[in-house]
Amino acid sequence: MAEIDKEQVVGVLNRILESELAGVVRYTHYSFLVFGFGRIPIVSWLRAQADESLMHAHQAGEWITTLGAYPSLTIGPLLDTHTFDISTILRESLQSEQVALGHYRELLRIVEDRSVALEEYARQMIQVEELHAGEVDKMLRRPGEVDTAPERRTGHH
Repeated sequence: MAEIDKEQVVGVLNRILESELAGVVRYTHYSFLVFGFGRIPIVSWLRAQADESLMHAHQAGEWITTLGAYPSLTIGPLLDTHTFDISTILRESLQSEQVALGHYRELLRIVEDRSVALEEYARQMIQVEELHAGEVDKMLRRPGEVDTAPERRTGHH
């Protein structure tokens, strides 16, 4: 197996860490903005997403220190449109998840055939993020709507 480019790998892991920490803040913030009859289950789901983002941040940070590097103290970009609309919140979440997914795919690309452990970590995270994106997409569909609408996922109509 070829050696990994440690600096490049740590750079991607730090972007993952920053993105996941932003997810913790974003999902927690969104949970405060939910009102109406569906508040309790939606708040619970958003806070579970914040917990999952924190767990993912822990994993990325542990990999960074395993590689002998210093974890970033930066938090990724936070988009706040001051919305209380659940559909908009979910679309924003989906956009952020796509960014994180891109980081994990980049990690896989640079560690493939170089580190089995990092490759498996990247693949596992890609699976988790893709399943999560699928769940959010289902939440954005109207009841009884089976087909996915690409314009809904991107926010363009």
